[in-house]
Amino acid sequence: MTREAAAEAHAPTQRKRTDVFGVTFLATIGIVMLAWIAGLVWGLMAFMTWLVS
Repeated sequence: MTREAAAEAHAPTQRKRTDVFGVTFLATIGIVMLAWIAGLVWGLMAFMTWLVS
């Protein structure tokens, strides 16, 4: 009985794997948001240029 407990105590623990799908999903959301904000800024600049000229 004590041998079983000792064997279980020395069992290697599994390391947490990074969630590749989650990281990819968050990166995609970040890129899309960045592109959307850049489009808004570009549109605002184009509108202001048109308004001034």
